[in-house]
Amino acid sequence: MMVYHVAKNGSDHNPGTKDRPFLTINRAASVAMAGDTVIVHEGEYREWVKPKYSGLSDKRRITYQAAEGEKVVIKGSERIQNWQHVEGTVWKVVLPNSFFGDYNPYALEIFGDWLITVEEKRHLGDVYLNGMSFYEVSRYEDLFNPVVRTEVFDHGTQKTVPVHNPEQTKYVWYAEVDAENTTIWANFHGADPNAELVEINVRRSCFYPVQTGIDYITVRGFEMAHAATPWSPPTADQPGLIGPNWSKGWIIEHNIIHDSKCCGISLGKEISTGHNYRSIRKDKSGYQYQLEAVFTALRKGWSRENIGSHIVRYNTIYNCGQNAIVGHLGCIFSEIHHNHIYNIALKREFFGFEIAGIKFHAAIDTHIHHNRIHDCTLGIWCDWQTQGTRISKNILYNNNRDLYIEVSHGPYVVDNNILASDFTLMNWSQGGAYINNTICGLMTLHKVLNRSTQYHLPHSTEVKGFSFVYGGDDRFFNNIFIGREGISNGTAIYQGHTTSLEEYIEKVNEQNGDLERFASVEQPVYINNNAYFNGAEPFEKEKDKLVEKDFNPNLEIIDNGDEVYLSCELPESFETIKGQVHSTDTLPRVRIADAEYENTDGSKVIFDTDLLDARRDDGSPIGPVVQLKKGKNYIRIW
Repeated sequence: MMVYHVAKNGSDHNPGTKDRPFLTINRAASVAMAGDTVIVHEGEYREWVKPKYSGLSDKRRITYQAAEGEKVVIKGSERIQNWQHVEGTVWKVVLPNSFFGDYNPYALEIFGDWLITVEEKRHLGDVYLNGMSFYEVSRYEDLFNPVVRTEVFDHGTQKTVPVHNPEQTKYVWYAEVDAENTTIWANFHGADPNAELVEINVRRSCFYPVQTGIDYITVRGFEMAHAATPWSPPTADQPGLIGPNWSKGWIIEHNIIHDSKCCGISLGKEISTGHNYRSIRKDKSGYQYQLEAVFTALRKGWSRENIGSHIVRYNTIYNCGQNAIVGHLGCIFSEIHHNHIYNIALKREFFGFEIAGIKFHAAIDTHIHHNRIHDCTLGIWCDWQTQGTRISKNILYNNNRDLYIEVSHGPYVVDNNILASDFTLMNWSQGGAYINNTICGLMTLHKVLNRSTQYHLPHSTEVKGFSFVYGGDDRFFNNIFIGREGISNGTAIYQGHTTSLEEYIEKVNEQNGDLERFASVEQPVYINNNAYFNGAEPFEKEKDKLVEKDFNPNLEIIDNGDEVYLSCELPESFETIKGQVHSTDTLPRVRIADAEYENTDGSKVIFDTDLLDARRDDGSPIGPVVQLKKGKNYIRIW
């Protein structure tokens, strides 16, 4: 096993030793083999690292890491210092197209399936002044006298919301590309771009192999920024600032990742399984092409043996335009934990249906836990084939929406989370188990009877069947619901549903027909032992519950930077309701997939720890934290 060193005083003609290091990380990446380690020393590395060789197993990885105690930054940008003054506070720079090689972000538009805001064209480039990104404008004239914007329309909630950083909105850029040159204009508002740090996007990625099947790579301890990543829907190639590119067994840990045009970390699909065919061919729906992508992937070896099983942990990810972590198909059997994700898609320069802090399609047996996600347009969005997925012990707050589960059939679990935003849950699925959560905002339930999506054999990518989403077949136990004025919160959204599979079958078989009879009866729900405060409404048939409609717990998430606290007040009656430890034994199987709630290896799952990993027993308080008690609570949760 070799240890290679990279340093800013090195040379790529050196042997890569500590005394004679390489100059570039890519030089080390061209020689590092299974079992080798690449140590990168302090400095700024403006390159796209493209690992050439694969690790061979979890014990024979190739590890890339920043030297201990040293700051190592990998950037997809270049510094520009030859700006020419134009007029007022507007400057320009003229660069030959050869400066960008075969990837010019200022010539490439944000484009692809499920991109909605196409009337105002936006490009993959950006301009940064001392680290702050600018806004692109559509016309040269708009460079002058830009108006500070304080409000913006949020497409997800259909509401006008405050701009995250109004002062930033007046910093704008515009570009034109001809046969030979790229001209970029920018309004610097009194700053001298030749004296300040001004950077522009040049490279698509910072750490991403160009070949698929580069397995068992560890990337640790870097800061990575300024990637000109493209729009990444589930029906296209999904490159990120960093990612494994359709491989297995990567570990991405302890990194700071920010300012990717679209995607921060990608665990997603590759181009051969389809690439924006809906937008290019226009002959079939994106839904249809997504169905095809799944089967194409299966023919290309999409399985537990070849793809996924990645670990993404202890990263800080912010200021990405589309998502912090994305993945269609390639995220299977992965673990995403202890990441701090914030300020995702808040510039709102473009909108489509693939925007979230974490956006996964087909997160089969994927565990998303102990993440802190806030100030995003949407926190977590699990879409299609959310089967064996566990969303556990996460803290979501100050998002426009917290959690969205779409067109999936379960079994999936949402347990021990705090969902504290005004809009907390969009349930467009079935077969979910919600256990020991605090849910504070709007909840919606939606049937989907025009899109039939896959479900799988347990713990496998093999497709078992297809189904519509009939709504229901959900389980709610030991949750705390807190209403807010003017919003719908609580399990009352399930009024009219049956309460057992036996009752459902009996009612279905009273009807005529075949398929139509299953759509005419509401699926069973299993709801018990929840608490409802401040106007939250319970399911009419819930037997054991605590309802204090007029009591407001005044729940707040206190964000002190590195520390986060839960503040709330609970009534005397809170002591009268106690939780049961749930497990495979207590959760009825899901109807459509005909599958049990269990661990990824098929063993019994037991929900016996809380958000802070403290022991939970029968008789422990309900909600995500066993420390909760009557009266005032102030608990550190991060």
